[in-house]
Amino acid sequence: MLYTMMQVCKQTNMTYQALKFYCNEGLIPNVKRDKNNRRVFDEHDIAWIESLTCLKKCGMSIQEMKEYLDMCLQGVPSIPQRKEMLAQKQEALREKIKELEDSVAYIDWKQNFYDEVLAGKRPYESNLIPVE
Repeated sequence: MLYTMMQVCKQTNMTYQALKFYCNEGLIPNVKRDKNNRRVFDEHDIAWIESLTCLKKCGMSIQEMKEYLDMCLQGVPSIPQRKEMLAQKQEALREKIKELEDSVAYIDWKQNFYDEVLAGKRPYESNLIPVE
């Protein structure tokens, strides 16, 4: 079965502009056309488009996605390079997660501090207001 761009957008939760951009950038290989010369996509295309969405969320640039695509098109021999590329993105994401966890911990601490001040359990102290 073939799907129109709008159907693919709905199914993948991607904007029409983003899908068109990915097509124009060559990120979706083997794009087919219908009798009216409009792009149509099969199940394999949709699965790849969903992969592109994930790669973007992993922090890959368009250029990196193109490199990854080129490696994918080489088949099995490029798997070690793809694994390395993904491992680097994975490490960067783990660092980002740690930063976010530290930020949440700070907010938790600050909220607890404010709760204690408002409940009269501790005096208010500020690094911004000089103590007299």
